[in-house]
Amino acid sequence: MALTLKARKRLSLLILVVGLPVYIVVCVTVVNWLWPDPQARPPLGAELAIYVGLGVLWAFPLKWVFKGVGQGE
Repeated sequence: MALTLKARKRLSLLILVVGLPVYIVVCVTVVNWLWPDPQARPPLGAELAIYVGLGVLWAFPLKWVFKGVGQGE
């Protein structure tokens, strides 16, 4: 079942306003769970790679929702 453009716009707004902040909290919680001691943080490169990887990872399953949303009717 294909969603209409209007439905995809609403769904994308919901994802960005509600889903993305929840995903950010989950990612930070997971990284803090992996390194519980704030004094023993992972190396800067590893931490950057983790956050960049998680930052890109959320978009791939939702690419179909955002595709063409910025275009007009």
